[in-house]
Amino acid sequence: MPLPFRARFAMLFAVLPTLGMATPADGDLEARITAMGRIGSASSPRWSPDGRMIAFHANPGGVPQVFWIPAEGGYPRAVSAGPDATSSLSWSPDGRLAYAVSPGGGYQARLLLTSTDGIGTIAMDDDGAANTFAGEFARDGRYHFRSNARDPASTDAWIWDPASARAQMAFRIDGFGGIADLAGDKALEWKLVNRGNIDAYLRDLRSGERILLTPHKGPASMSGRFGANASTIYLSHNLERDREEFARIDLDRKGKPSKPVTLAARKDAELDDFALSDDAGFAVLVWNVAGRNELERIDLADGRRSPLPAPPAEIVGDLDIAPDGRRVVMSVAGSIAPSDLWTLDLATQAWTRLTWSAHPGIDLAGLVKPELRTFTSHDGLELTGWLYLPRDFRKPGPVVLSFHGGPEGQERPGFRADYQALLASGIAVFAPNIRGSSGFGKRFMQMDNQAGRFAANKDIKASADFLVASGIGEGKHLGIMGGSYGGYATMVGVTEFPDTFAAAVNLFGMVNFETFFARSEPWMAAISTSEYGDPKTQAKLLRELSPIHKLDRVRTPLMVLHGANDTNVPVVEAEQIVDTLKARGIDVEYILFPDEGHGWRKEPNRVRSILGITHFFREHLLAN
Repeated sequence: MPLPFRARFAMLFAVLPTLGMATPADGDLEARITAMGRIGSASSPRWSPDGRMIAFHANPGGVPQVFWIPAEGGYPRAVSAGPDATSSLSWSPDGRLAYAVSPGGGYQARLLLTSTDGIGTIAMDDDGAANTFAGEFARDGRYHFRSNARDPASTDAWIWDPASARAQMAFRIDGFGGIADLAGDKALEWKLVNRGNIDAYLRDLRSGERILLTPHKGPASMSGRFGANASTIYLSHNLERDREEFARIDLDRKGKPSKPVTLAARKDAELDDFALSDDAGFAVLVWNVAGRNELERIDLADGRRSPLPAPPAEIVGDLDIAPDGRRVVMSVAGSIAPSDLWTLDLATQAWTRLTWSAHPGIDLAGLVKPELRTFTSHDGLELTGWLYLPRDFRKPGPVVLSFHGGPEGQERPGFRADYQALLASGIAVFAPNIRGSSGFGKRFMQMDNQAGRFAANKDIKASADFLVASGIGEGKHLGIMGGSYGGYATMVGVTEFPDTFAAAVNLFGMVNFETFFARSEPWMAAISTSEYGDPKTQAKLLRELSPIHKLDRVRTPLMVLHGANDTNVPVVEAEQIVDTLKARGIDVEYILFPDEGHGWRKEPNRVRSILGITHFFREHLLAN
C-alpha cells in the first residue's frame, strides 16, 4: 500500500569453475555452497476474507509461486505453476486470488485473478507490453493498479471492475504515481515529486477533483490507507521531521483535511510499516531500529500503545491482521533464518510458525550472525555496518565489503545465502550503510543526492580503511561487491580507489549515467534526476560521477553479472564494462542470465551466481 515510492542476448555457455576439487573437503564445500543457493523462502502472507486460509508466495520448486494453507497451519496447496515468478498477492472479497507474473523478470507484468485451486484464471489488465504495477482490492471488489500504457514516462491509475470484469484508466497521472486505497468514489492518490519526495491527495473519482493532503517544504516520504472510511487516513510519514512516524489525517464535513496528528513516534527508530485491523480499531506498527525490527500495538480510539513480543528473527514484513482481529500473520527472516510465515496471537502474545522453508544440507544453527559496528567516515560522519566473521577467523584476514542497492536501501541482518557461502569459505563480510541509506532519518538519506555523491563515494574508502585500521581486514585481501546501486559503488571502488581491492563483483550495477538515463525505463529516468542529476542541465556532473570514464584506472580482477531483461539498469551498463576492460587486457568474467531482470528469481540462476561469486573471491582473496 504505497504512498512512497534485448537487443543483445549474448547467452554465455561457459561452465563455472569448481571450487577446487582436489580434496574431499573442497568437494564438500562446493556442495554446501550449492545448497546455500537452493534454500527456500515463504513471504507475502494474506488472510482470506473469511479468515480460514492464508495465501503466500513460496519457491519450493525453485521459482516463487502462489500457495495457500489453512489458517491454523497445514500442508500448502499450490495455486499457480509456471516458469516465471509470481508477486504482489491479494484476495478479492469473493475469495479469489490476484497476483502478478513477470515473464523473464521484467516489468511487463500480467495481472491474473484465479480461484484457490488455480482454475478459471482471467487477466485483469489489457495493456500489452506496458509496465504494469500491481495494487490491491477495495472492499467492494474493485482492484486498483498502475500502468504506463498511455505514456512510458508516467504511471496512470487503473481500476478493474468486477461487475464488467474489465479494467479502465481511472485518472491520468503526469509522472510516477498511483492509488494507495479506494473507498466509494474516493481514492487516496500518491505522486512522486522526485525520489524521496511524495505528495498525497484525496481524489474524487466522479469529478476528478483532488485535495492535497500533505503540503510540505523539502522532501518527505509517506505511505498510507483509509481508516473505516474515506474521512480518516492513517499514514507513515516524515513531513517536517527527520524520522518516519505514525499519524492520522481527518477530513471535516466540507472535506478539508487536518494536519497530520502524531499517534506514535520514536527518536531512536523509524516506522517501517503498519497494518490496520479490518474495523480500523487498532494498528500494529513495525519499527526499524538500526536495521532490526520491533513491534507495537496501538489502540486507535484512545492512543494506548503496548509493545509486542520480540519476533523469532531480526526482520519482519508483509503484515496482515486476521479479519477477527485476534492474530497477525507476517514473514519473519534473519541472518540465520530464511523468510518463513509466523502468526502472533495478540491476546496470548504467543508466536506460531506456519511454514518451514527447505534447507537440505544446511544446518541453520551453524550459520553466522553479524555484529553491528560503528565507525567514522572521512569527514567525521558516523556510519554503521554489519560485520560477519567466519568461525575461527584469524585477524587480519580476507574480507568482502558488500554495498546495498537503492541507493535508498538499507543493509539489514537478513538472510543472505551469498554471505553465508563466503563465510563458509573463510572470508568475512562487512556490509556498511553509507550516507544515502534509508533507516537513519531523512537527512542522512538525502546526503548523497547529486554532488553529495562525491562524499558518499568516499565512504566506500572509509569503510575499507576502518576494516584495516581495526585489525579485521588484511589490506591486500579486501574484496568489494554489490547489486544495482551497490554495483555502482563497486565500480566506484575499483576506479576511484584502484589499489584498495584485490577482487570485485558487480551485480547489475550502473556504470554510465548517460546511458542509464537514455536506456532505462522513461519513468525510472524521470524520477532519478533529483538523486543523480539532470542529464539536460547537469551533464558534466553525471560524467564526473560515472565510473565508465575511469576504467583505464582499473587493475582489480572483476566479475560482472547481469540479467538480459533488466529494465532498471539496462544490460548495456554491463556490456560497456566488459568490452572496455577486455580490450585493455584486464581480468574480467561475465555472466549474463537470459531469463532474468533486475536480480535473480530462479533457483538455477541463484546457485550459479553464488557459486561463481564464491569461487571468484576464493581465487583472488585466499591466495598468498
